[in-house]
Order: sequence, then C-alpha cells, then structure tokens
Amino acid sequence: ESAADTNRIVRNMNRVAAYLGLPEENLHIDVTYTMLVVNLSDESHSYSKFQKCEKHGINMTAISEISKLSWRAIEEDYSLDRYEEELEKIKNKKRNYTPYLVAIGAGFACGGFCKLFGSDWVAFLFASIAAFAGFRVRARCIEFGINLYMSITIAALVSTCLAYITTFTGLSGTPYHPLLACALFIVPGVPIINFVDDMIDNYIQVGIVRAVNTVLMVCAMAFGIVMAMRLLAMEDVVIDKKFSELSMVPHDPYYIYAIAAAISAMGFSMIFNIQRRLLWVVAVGGILAVCTRNFVNFELGLGPVIGSFMGAMVVSLVAVKAVHWFHVPNHVLTIPSVIPMIPGVLMYRALVALINMHGVVGEVTVAVSNGINASLIILCIALGVAVPNIFARRYIAKDRQRFLKEELQKRRESGMFDIKGAVSIAEAALFRLCLFPYAAETGCCERTGAFTATIRLAASSLLLSPFRAVWRCVPDGCRPAE
Repeated sequence: ESAADTNRIVRNMNRVAAYLGLPEENLHIDVTYTMLVVNLSDESHSYSKFQKCEKHGINMTAISEISKLSWRAIEEDYSLDRYEEELEKIKNKKRNYTPYLVAIGAGFACGGFCKLFGSDWVAFLFASIAAFAGFRVRARCIEFGINLYMSITIAALVSTCLAYITTFTGLSGTPYHPLLACALFIVPGVPIINFVDDMIDNYIQVGIVRAVNTVLMVCAMAFGIVMAMRLLAMEDVVIDKKFSELSMVPHDPYYIYAIAAAISAMGFSMIFNIQRRLLWVVAVGGILAVCTRNFVNFELGLGPVIGSFMGAMVVSLVAVKAVHWFHVPNHVLTIPSVIPMIPGVLMYRALVALINMHGVVGEVTVAVSNGINASLIILCIALGVAVPNIFARRYIAKDRQRFLKEELQKRRESGMFDIKGAVSIAEAALFRLCLFPYAAETGCCERTGAFTATIRLAASSLLLSPFRAVWRCVPDGCRPAE
C-alpha cells in the first residue's frame, strides 16, 4: 500500500517471521497487486490468512521505517509489546509535508521540467502555478471518492487549461512550454520502476498488473490533455508548430539544467513523502542523472535513449553505496532522482500528432516515432534504476543472510524462541501469530490437545507490515488483550 516492490515486501515479511521464530521452511507467502496470502503449515497443521490491499499510495518514509524496524527488532531483542509499540508509531506518524506543501513541491517539480525543456523563468512560474492547481484538484477529487483515473483526467484537464491561459499574458518568451510540463506530476514513475523490478525478480503477475495500472494512468492523463486541447487550443495551429519545432538540444549552461533538475527531484521527493534530511541527497542525484544524460546524449552523440539509461544507471550505482550512508532503501534515493529525465517533449509531440491528424502522408509515422522514442527512454530509465540495484542486492544478500543467521542464533541461545507448553510447530506458530503486532482480531477455539483457530487479521498501513492482536493466546486458551 506504500508502493514497495514485491521483492522488498517478501524480504521484510520473512525477516519479521524470523524475528518471531517462525520456521522459514514452513512459511509460504504469495503477493498479488490486491491481495496478500500468508500460510504457515507443518505436517499436521495449516494456518492461512488472506488480506486485501485496499489502496495504493506512495510513502517512502514508511517503507524505510518498516525495513529498519525489522532489523532493529532482531538486533536488539525487541519484546512483542515493544515491537507493537514501534509499529504503531509508524502507522500513526504524520506525513513529512502538509498537503499544500506537497502541492507546492509538485508545482515546482513541473516548473523544473519546464526549465529542462528550455523555457524561461517566467514560464517556469506559470507551469508551477498550473501544476499546483491540478495537483490540488486531483487530491480533492480523490477525497470526494471519485475514481482514481477520472481524478487524473480532471487534474490534467485543469492544469492544461490554466497553462494555455497563461500563453495570452505575453510575459514569457517561451509561452507554450508550460503546456509541456504542467501535468507531469501525474507521471507514474514509481509504478513503472516497480513493474520492471518485479518482472526481473520473476514476480510476473504483479509486474504485469503494475504495468497495466501505469498505462491506465498515462492514458487518463493523455485523455485530460486531449480534452483541454480540443476545448481550447486545437484551432491554434501555432501550438502544433511550436511543439514540432521545439529544439531538444540544450541551449542553457549546464548549471541552469542542474538547478532545474534539483528543483524537480526535490519536488517529487515531497510527493513521495521522503524524509526532509534526504532532500539535498535527491537533489544531487537529480543533477547527476540529468548532467550525465546530457553529456552522453549531446557530447558523446549516443542519443537520448542511451543517455537516459546511463544517467539512471549512474544514479543507481551511486545509490548502492549511498544507502549505507543514509540507511534507506535504494528506491528512496533513485526514483525521484531520475524522474527529471522523463521525455516530456517527445510525449507531447506524439500526443499532438495523434489528435491533430488530417490524413496527410507521414502523420502516423511522426506520431509513432515520437511515441516509440518516448517509451524507449522511459523503459531505459526504469532499467537503469532497477538492474544495478538487483545485482547489488543479490551480492549483498549473502552478507545480510549471514548476519541474520548470527543474530537469530544469539536469540535462540538467549531463549527468545522458547514457548513453554507448545506441543508442535503449529502451536508455536499460532501462539506467535496471535501476538503478531498490528491492528487485528483473533478468535481461538479451546485447546483440545492441539490448537485450532480462526484468525482474522487487519492489514497495517503497509502491505508488508505485520499485525497487532486484539486477543492474546496462551497454551491453555485465549483471552482479550489488556
């Protein structure tokens, strides 16, 4: 529910199960996009839990805190009560930024995009204002219970309409650039990178669903933009000419692009609820990604696809080491850093070419060419982020697994896994599950030589989080928690 990739969900759940003393060979976890299934079984007993995932947001701070908590619980021999207390703090923790501050960040993120596309600073301000309004409209639509994709469409419509209105002010020398950037706060950067991660990690089903969700979000955004264009701008042939002739070659000094990339990366960090202390780190990552892309693309002449891939890969490689400096998951640093490389110019060229066809030979070729190039760049950005992280994770996993085994052995020697009166692994597992932290209800039958139970557990704010019991189970039966 906080946009963790599937591999991270499974790793965290296995780590928490190890903390609780649940045998890994008896634990079975299956993750889908809307359902989490956990089964604990031995030769005599089997306990299963199906938990529906009700919503899908992005909360990088929660993902980071859950991961660190699972390690601390093992290293510091947390009692179950203490673990429950710490998990409750994560659940109730307020977001790092207020809704209007996030909207301001989203606005400046799109303003940064506008500057990266070659606008002046007045157009930067216009794009920021239009994006701020669209972001708040989307938030209000979701609060009113409007469908997510319809909310995206409405937000894109409002942002584009406002950006078009600013073209009549005459204050900017690049009046049409805000149209390119005003709705890019909707770009589903996290879902598409998670999709690539899941496919490479062989979580095919979840990866496909994430990909479909990404496509639907992009289509909803495009539909809103098309509606605005049809309502306001399609009779203005200058727009089509401006978009098709807009140069993609940098004509500002590198430091200008560095400033714009830093602003955009920090803006998306606020949308993703990244810790304040990491904003400057993400800003440096954005500068590194954009400057690397421009150098490979224009100085070496290898093109935007290879340039974007190299920019994302450089950031991901640096993040492999940086995660140990700042103690956060890799995606917390990499995803907002690479989003400023999104090819907004190509996306809008393809969109305008599609909605402005008149049966002239070559129109389809232009639209398809721009669309394919934009798709390849986005895919290469996702691959550049995912591939180094996956290989590094597999290299580091051996050391972490060895460390985990050592810590668990210390806990066994200290008697942390002993459960007096338990007559089987299943009884011990049920006993642990009844004490599994996070908002839950557990009903247990009276003991008749072995535990039988019906367990109903409510999910935490994170799909990868454990649960808290409202009932406490002991070898002689169950009673409500005090």
